[in-house]
Amino acid sequence: MKRVLVILAIIAAILLVGFFALRSWTKSSSPETIAQFDQDGLSVKVDYCQPYKKGRPIFGGLVPYGKVWRTGANEATVIEFGQNVNVAGKALSAGHYSLWTIPTQNGWTAIFNREVGQWGTNYNEAEDVLRVPVTAQKHSPMTEQFTINFVPQVGGADMLLIWDETEAIVPIRKQ
Repeated sequence: MKRVLVILAIIAAILLVGFFALRSWTKSSSPETIAQFDQDGLSVKVDYCQPYKKGRPIFGGLVPYGKVWRTGANEATVIEFGQNVNVAGKALSAGHYSLWTIPTQNGWTAIFNREVGQWGTNYNEAEDVLRVPVTAQKHSPMTEQFTINFVPQVGGADMLLIWDETEAIVPIRKQ
């Protein structure tokens, strides 16, 4: 019995070390960062990982058109609203959501999903709270690393999702 427990402890230790090694390796390839906006009563925080282009075709390539994308890398991107907001004109309650998008050649769909904390490939459409169409346009110069920025606007901000030569604009306004 003691021998079985020692073997199980060794296996558990190896799995734990492997898990943390893999996590460390993926985070070095796509580092974790936070984008925040806190102005005029609007508070938005986005926790996401930033993949690199590395010479690859991005939209329509690495990120296929018409398919749900985790909007970053590694774990699903999490967005937190400190108060009720309107996103692209549609109401969304304060809280934490995972942020997903569907890029297309003619615009994107931004998706706010109530499930958070999952790996970025575990998307459950049944947990969607809001889907809104958003504008996407050409961005110059080319951006090597995926980035989320905020630009202040009257009554709120535009959240910019920028990578390669594409910029999606998600309007966020106070309710």
